[in-house]
Amino acid sequence: MMSGAINNNLGLLLKQLLNERSISMRKLSELTEIDTATISRIINGKSKANPDYLQKFADILDVPITDLFIAAGYPIEPEWEKPQTDIQISFNSIQNFLESANLYDKTFTFASVEQQLSKYEQYAQTEEGKDTILKSFGEKLQKVGSIGPFINQLKDMYEKYRLKKGKSSELTLMGSALIYFILPVDIIPDYIFPIGYLDDAIAVQIVVNLLSMKKREHETS
Repeated sequence: MMSGAINNNLGLLLKQLLNERSISMRKLSELTEIDTATISRIINGKSKANPDYLQKFADILDVPITDLFIAAGYPIEPEWEKPQTDIQISFNSIQNFLESANLYDKTFTFASVEQQLSKYEQYAQTEEGKDTILKSFGEKLQKVGSIGPFINQLKDMYEKYRLKKGKSSELTLMGSALIYFILPVDIIPDYIFPIGYLDDAIAVQIVVNLLSMKKREHETS
């Protein structure tokens, strides 16, 4: 009973969006490369839309992905987005979930996120990296919507980065977190929603911790 109600909510929202944008199901099928019959079943509540389909709908219909996930009945505030006293607990929980749900075939580790951030630190120092942050952050934020507390931290980092409020090393760290968030393919692809944004949240926390360490070192030096 509950499943039908959830699917119907998504169907009603999709119908509304298609009507507002004057897009037919056939046209949506062409744009998303999803079979028309599949789209029809989703809209009529006979089939549950998977995360990949919802991401494509969000892109074509220009609507925050969170709106579609809520309508489809997917949770958008997982247990792991709650504050953790030990960041490793978050990693273990996420890895266990990914394995049990067969959503991801790679190992999710603290080191893998740190390594990716290190690469993005270098990219953030290039003109292309800086341009990517300044031009794409707002667009990515609009697509994602408010999915967790780490969004506010990212907004704060972006403003400091944009206004160059901080030392060069600090701005580079902020830039690495912003690029991690902006680029869709990171340690866990963003289309595995909402799990795909958990590594972004932890990447932000890693950078926040590093910035705090730098601040303490500066105060004691």
